[in-house]
Amino acid sequence: MRRLVPAAAAAALTALLLAGCSMGSGVESSSHEPPMPADGGTAEEFDQSGATGDGAQSGADDAATQSVITTGRMSITVDDPIATAEDAADLARDAGGRIESRTEQPGTDASAPSAQLVLRVPADELDGVVDGLRELGEVNGIAMEEQDVTAQRKDLDARIEALSASVDRLEQLLAQATTITDLIAIESELTTRQAEFDSLTQQRDWLVDQVDYSTLSVELITVETAPETAPDDFWSGLAAGWAALTVFASALAVALGVLLPWIAVLLVIAAIIVLVVVLATRGRRRAVQAQPTEAKPAEPQPTPTESRPMPPMPPAPSSDEEPRA
Repeated sequence: MRRLVPAAAAAALTALLLAGCSMGSGVESSSHEPPMPADGGTAEEFDQSGATGDGAQSGADDAATQSVITTGRMSITVDDPIATAEDAADLARDAGGRIESRTEQPGTDASAPSAQLVLRVPADELDGVVDGLRELGEVNGIAMEEQDVTAQRKDLDARIEALSASVDRLEQLLAQATTITDLIAIESELTTRQAEFDSLTQQRDWLVDQVDYSTLSVELITVETAPETAPDDFWSGLAAGWAALTVFASALAVALGVLLPWIAVLLVIAAIIVLVVVLATRGRRRAVQAQPTEAKPAEPQPTPTESRPMPPMPPAPSSDEEPRA
C-alpha cells in the first residue's frame, strides 16, 4: 500500500500539469479566433482584408521595434585634454547619458597630456553629441558600427514569456497540492524555472540597455601626439625626411649618453687587466735573467791508440812450383 502512494502522487501531478497546459492552449486558441464581419460581407473577403491589414501592421511594428546596438570611436586633437574631457562629459550628461569610464594622464617631460572617455549616450541623441564633440577640436578620425540584435531580443522575450506562464501554473499547482511528495516535486521544478527566468531577464535587461544607450569612446590628445598626415609633394617629403633624420640623431645621442658611463667603466677595467698582465710578464722575465749559469765539466776525449805496422804476409805458394824435399 505504501508503494502505491508515490505512484499516485506522480500521476496526480502529471494530470494537474496537463490540465494547466490544456487550459492555457484553450485560452490562446479561443483568443485567436477571427471575428466575423459586421457589414454582412463574406468571411473570405474579411479574411483577405484582415490578412492584408495585419501584414502591414506587423511590418510597421517590426520596423518600430528593431533593436540595433551602436558603438563608435572618436579621436580629437585639442589644446588641453584635461579641460576638454570635462566639456565632453557635460555634453553626454546634458543629452541624458552617463560616463562609463574616464582616464586622464597629465603631461610630463617625457609624455604629452591625454584623456580617454567612454560615454553612454541615448541612441536618439548620439548624432547631436557627436556634432558637439566635433566643435571641441580637430577630429583625427571617427568610426561607427551597428549590430542588429532584433532576433536575439525577440527570442529572449518569447522565452521569458513562456517561462513566466510556466511559473504561474506551477504556483497554482503548488497552492492546490495536498501531499508532501507533490509539494517537494512542484517546488523543485518551480525553483529551476524561476532561476532560468531570472537569468533570461538579466540578459534581456543588458541587451535593452545596450540598444537604448549607444557606446562612444572618445580619445583627446594634443598636437604633439596627433597622427601626422603623409607627405603629398616633394617639399613635404623633404621636410618629413629631415624631421625623421633629426629624430634619429636625437635618439642616437640619447643612446650614446646612456652608454658612455658604461663604456668608460669597461675601459678602466680593461686597462687594469692589461697592466696586471704586463707587470706579471716582466716579473717572470727578470726572474729568469737573475738565475746564475753553472759551468758544465769538460767531457774527457778518448786517447788515440798507437798504430803499429803489421808484418808483411808471406806470398802464397803457386801451383807451378814443386815442393822442395
